[in-house]
Amino acid sequence: MTVTIGSLTFDHATYDARGDVLYLHIGERQTAANSEATPEGHVLRFNGRGEVIGVTIINAKWLLQHDHAINITVPEHVVVSADALSEAFAAA
Repeated sequence: MTVTIGSLTFDHATYDARGDVLYLHIGERQTAANSEATPEGHVLRFNGRGEVIGVTIINAKWLLQHDHAINITVPEHVVVSADALSEAFAAA
């Protein structure tokens, strides 16, 4: 299962249905050296080299139900469709 958002491809997904939070990460889980909030309220996680290793999408299903897409800046602004995330929700 992979999810591509902009130029990033995530190969792991965990969805917390109670909190409506979708966690995507690249490669094996690792502790982030740094994190940064996006203008939309999501969180990017970076390794020690400054590379994105994960993203936390807040209110993921709610946004898809109400806006039919998720806007996220990773670092460029990207609109993510429900189809692009369907495998992530199914795998989580």
